[in-house]
Amino acid sequence: QVQLVESGGGLVQAGGSLRLSCAASGRTFSMYAMGWFRQAPGKEREFVSAISRSGSSTNYADSVKGRFTISRDNAKNTVYLQMNSLKPEDTAVYYCAADGRVGKIFRDLYGYDYWGQGTQVTVSS
Repeated sequence: QVQLVESGGGLVQAGGSLRLSCAASGRTFSMYAMGWFRQAPGKEREFVSAISRSGSSTNYADSVKGRFTISRDNAKNTVYLQMNSLKPEDTAVYYCAADGRVGKIFRDLYGYDYWGQGTQVTVSS
């Protein structure tokens, strides 16, 4: 069992930055690839970024590539999402998730085993 708690969301002007954190419970954090997803009002939850167990591999949605950076610290059981050059269309609830599947980094949310409660990010124009 893994429990995930996101933090770091808030209100920011367009062009600004935020860093989201996701703290995981348990001693098996390094056994999971980690992903960030987001859901805007009236829209489906979508993939944002993911990182492999060791942190050596990352993957990004085209919409955030070059602006967002995912990282993890396995010693602190925490995954981060640095978000720069934020746009109003980045406004959403952001969720972190843990994926126990082996192999490549997966972008489909249905295979992720554990989810946090989400943190709101609002970007004003």
